[in-house]
This record gives sequence, C-alpha cells and structure tokens, in this order.
Amino acid sequence: MPTGFATFTVFYDGNCPLCMTEMKHLMKRNTQQKLIFVDINHPQFSTDHPGLSQRDLQAKIHGRWSHGEMLTGLDVTYTAWRLVGKGWLYAPLRWPVIRWFADWAYTVFARHRQRISTLLMGKSQCENGHCNPTRGDSHERK
Repeated sequence: MPTGFATFTVFYDGNCPLCMTEMKHLMKRNTQQKLIFVDINHPQFSTDHPGLSQRDLQAKIHGRWSHGEMLTGLDVTYTAWRLVGKGWLYAPLRWPVIRWFADWAYTVFARHRQRISTLLMGKSQCENGHCNPTRGDSHERK
C-alpha cells in the first residue's frame, strides 16, 4: 500500500447473515486493500479496540478512517462501496431529500436486522453464533 494512503475500517456485525453477505461482497472487491474489516463480535474485539462502545456498534454500522474520523450508518456503506469502485450504487442514498428517508429506513433495518435476516435468509443468526467470511479466526481483515 502506498505511503500516505488512507484506509477505512468497517466495524460489522459478524452474527448478522445479511450484514455478512454484504461484507463478503465488499471483501471480494477490496482488491486495492482500501478497506479493513473488523467483526465487533470477535472475542478479542474489546481488547483490540478499547475506546469503542460495543453497544453503539451493535446499534448501527460504524467505520473509521485511518486518520481517526468516524462515520456511521449509510455513510459507512456508501464510503465502503465507493472505495471498491461501486459508490454509484449507493450515491442516491446520500442525496439531500432521499438521505433523510434512507437514514430512517436504515435505522429501522439496523434495529430489526435479525428478524429481517430470518425473513429473507431463513436464519436470524449465523451458524454456530458466528459468520466467518473466510477461513481462520482473525476478526480484522484487509
């Protein structure tokens, strides 16, 4: 990775089947290593990220730029997809009038993601209580 290149860390819910589906798609497209993925349910999470609130991270997706700026909700989703070259898919969700409705819908989704996962995917939690996007136990992936 070139010096001075900013990375973006996505803090995701590895127990949510819908969330994991999106993370797998992002991981596959992360060929330039601009994204780092951190499962907030990993046993080492609190030790590795002591300044972050598990409760806040469970409420909605969070992302942090390597320079420290934190984003939440659909701003994280849009930023992550933009960094892998597909931001145009989510750009309309950040347009002024649509943004308000999209953020409201995301808040509802985030609150009920386990139930929505059950309806759409047939399961509310990943098998064995954890979805692992790739082999191994690491919770932090570039």
